[in-house]
Amino acid sequence: MAATQEALYGRLDLDLSWSEAELPERERTKHVHRLHPYLGKFVPQLVEALLERFVVPGGHVLDPFAGSGTTLAQALESGRDATGVDVAGFNCLLMRVKTRRHNLDALRRDLLWAHAETQAFEADGRVPDDATQYVRAWWAPRAAAELLHFRSLVDQVGSADVLRVILARAARSARRTTHFDLDFPREPQVEPYWCHKHRRTCRPVEEARRFLLRYTTDTLDRIETFAAARADGVHASVRHGDARTLELGGPFDGVVTSPPYPGLIDYHEQHRYAYELLGLGERREVELGRPARGTGREAIREYVEGVAAVLANARRRLAQDAPVCIVVNDRRDLYPEILRRAGLTLEERLERHVNRRTGRRSGEYFESILVCRAAPAP
Repeated sequence: MAATQEALYGRLDLDLSWSEAELPERERTKHVHRLHPYLGKFVPQLVEALLERFVVPGGHVLDPFAGSGTTLAQALESGRDATGVDVAGFNCLLMRVKTRRHNLDALRRDLLWAHAETQAFEADGRVPDDATQYVRAWWAPRAAAELLHFRSLVDQVGSADVLRVILARAARSARRTTHFDLDFPREPQVEPYWCHKHRRTCRPVEEARRFLLRYTTDTLDRIETFAAARADGVHASVRHGDARTLELGGPFDGVVTSPPYPGLIDYHEQHRYAYELLGLGERREVELGRPARGTGREAIREYVEGVAAVLANARRRLAQDAPVCIVVNDRRDLYPEILRRAGLTLEERLERHVNRRTGRRSGEYFESILVCRAAPAP
């Protein structure tokens, strides 16, 4: 029998559950957490709370499924070192830009120069000759020309990675797609359409320049804000690779992570425009839980083995009695077996309520925070 609403809410940790009024979007996307949209990311306030509760002050935190780097950024803000690992190249680019200790004077010069160059550029309405078929399909001629011009600026500055993130963010916004389906558009939208977001007929975007200009100044502001917020003397390391087998370093004083879940999000496809424009290498064949594998018995077996291998690798690099905090919506009840295979013992299970989604998604769901430690040696 399903739990009553009273019983269900009675199990919630209300200090880890926030309403929209208590935690509005501007707080959930503070400073570098809005450098680029990212599905499935942590709420930074949840990471703050977990670090405060479970990881010793001044410790070194590991996130082996680091995604967009929320754990890393919040560790730096809290005075802790951090290491993040991810198999997706774009995720690692984004994490490096978020967590690097930038020379702010040089960054401002580079971004203001790129802003001026973008303002001065006038597209002639033709698709550039060097545009790929993907670019020709997904961006209007003017938008394609403006994006490729901005791409030509990247290697002319020291802040090249920052410009790459700005380019990817603007490319996402400028695609030929409906306003209400920016996450995973199925095909280019080239005709006017009824917009569920704006409740009127809209037209596909024709230009990219306004996004490039807006995001250049916004990125500068967010990086400068985070530079003032992060603690002195702390460092983040970003590792691009398969956390099942990668040498992780350490020892670590705690793990705070949120693994992917089978069949939900293809983290390479989510940012395909960035891979196409930036020429990033892909490793989607080893991405755990990717939807292309499905959710059949074999796919679930591979997922359980893969996540367990990552957590076992992390466990071997932990300091004595260090906690492992795993945030997951385990509706298939896979994690008891995953923890057993990883050599972890569940110490505490906290429940939190999540009542917000993105785009046209709506509704509510519940997440578990599994607080584990290395199992005693037999």
